[in-house]
Amino acid sequence: MLTRRGILLASIAAGVTLPNRNAVAAPSQPSTPVNFDVPAGATDCHTHIHGDPAKFPFFAGRVYTPEPASPEEMSALHKALHIERVVIVTPSVYGPDNSATLFGTRARGATARGVAVIDDNTPESDLDALNAAGFRGIRLNLTNNGISDPAIGRARLQAAIERVKRRNWHVQMFTGLAVISAIKDIVATSPVPVVFDHFGGALAELGLAQPGFADLVELVRSGKAYVKISGAYRASKLAPDYPDVVPLAKALIAANSERIIWGSDWPHPNSTTPPGGKSTDVTPLYQIDDGRLFNQLPVWAPDAAIRKKILVDNPAQLYGF
Repeated sequence: MLTRRGILLASIAAGVTLPNRNAVAAPSQPSTPVNFDVPAGATDCHTHIHGDPAKFPFFAGRVYTPEPASPEEMSALHKALHIERVVIVTPSVYGPDNSATLFGTRARGATARGVAVIDDNTPESDLDALNAAGFRGIRLNLTNNGISDPAIGRARLQAAIERVKRRNWHVQMFTGLAVISAIKDIVATSPVPVVFDHFGGALAELGLAQPGFADLVELVRSGKAYVKISGAYRASKLAPDYPDVVPLAKALIAANSERIIWGSDWPHPNSTTPPGGKSTDVTPLYQIDDGRLFNQLPVWAPDAAIRKKILVDNPAQLYGF
């Protein structure tokens, strides 16, 4: 069996370059024990699988190249966190190829769901097959693709809604608050749920008054949108506990706890290629202590009943567990 380093070497041989071999590390595993009672059926609603590049080749138009992250490593993470269920999301590095995500959901079986990336050429038969395999939504990743034009965001969202409205699926968006403000009318009338990744792209240092955050809160309050309180390290620079994220999380939870879900964002890909680098250079994963990060949830939601909604009930409704 190939070791993880062997896989990396194979990827290099296939044309993926790694400028700093010393940066290579396995995906992070928790070093801090969970300090609260995790309810049965808890769900990590935002993860990715990065398969062996020889079996799951990356999309030629990707903007970065991540290190591998396997289903076995993901299972070890969730065992340490006492989490039973998972949602695996196709990352931008695969384009509209969902094979690696399907590999991950099959490895986890009935406790996994998937979120796909598609394009205009994806046939309905493919969506039928993904639905049978436990996929329950499609993702629009505007952020990693450098799309900040609200007009493009509106068009992409409308097209996505059309593709899934005949199914019991949702549309997930990774975007920023300016785009959310520009599409709020579409979200408010959407026949399918809309889910925003990573605090809706809010920046913790800008606080509750930052432009667009009130629109996000109102969409949550009205029940028209879900928000993943995930990737706190993407919203804040104040590692390791990200205290400036607390007001954002509490505001969203207070608006409507039935529209909040939690995700680890494991294996914590870094989508920024260093200056002078190429998108084919392997970018090391962020090393995040997921135990310490998970322990922020009771800070954001001190009530155990609310945490159960966030970890169990809301994901069960959205993903059909």
